[in-house]
Amino acid sequence: MDTERRLEFGHDDREQVYNYVERHGECSFDDLESSLRIDPRGIRHHVAILRRDGYLTVEDDTVAVAFDDAAAEEHRADDVEFVVRPARQSDLAGLVGAIRQVADDGSYIEAESVADVVDHEDVLLRHNEVEERMFFVATVGEDVVGWVHLAGSELEKLAHTAKLTVGVIETYRGHGIGSHLLERGLEWAQGRGYEKLYNSAPSTNEDAIAFLEARGWEVEARRADHYRLGDDYVDEVMMARRL
Repeated sequence: MDTERRLEFGHDDREQVYNYVERHGECSFDDLESSLRIDPRGIRHHVAILRRDGYLTVEDDTVAVAFDDAAAEEHRADDVEFVVRPARQSDLAGLVGAIRQVADDGSYIEAESVADVVDHEDVLLRHNEVEERMFFVATVGEDVVGWVHLAGSELEKLAHTAKLTVGVIETYRGHGIGSHLLERGLEWAQGRGYEKLYNSAPSTNEDAIAFLEARGWEVEARRADHYRLGDDYVDEVMMARRL
């Protein structure tokens, strides 16, 4: 397992604080103090150490898990200005909406599953002893118009691999937004020590398959009749990219 992703807190109360924040996406000091049986002075001390060690961020009394400290990237293509940046918990509703819009026709089952999980948990980013989940979003103004999502396992035998989904709502396709999101996701995964990424799509989603193939992804396997879309059985195309 990559040491950058191993969780080591050195104190049980500190681990409690981190786990509470991680489960809720973000919270306030009042939330921590009212929910945890820890001296309030101790909570602030532990948050300060977790912040120093790169586990948490604190901004305007909001405590959140620290995932990516890179600045937002501004881009312009034709007459469209967009920003690619790490997702925040406040993006949850807009992000889930964008994913569901892309997956609405049944052509991106993996993304649809991601939206279901995030919507159910009500938490965007995860980093615990079992999983790591990261999102970057593309925004036009205040609207989320695209995303890249990466999900890795903390299990040692799978720690070198992660699943990736990426998509852009139809209105904003053709401006390079998907390429910028994909590149941002690849850079993050490589920096976290992942060696191989996976993405799966129905064989009928020819545009998505061609998009990835044009950017160095390869078809690694195919599962016959894996999906049932309406009355039709459709193959799953399993794609991979080595980093």
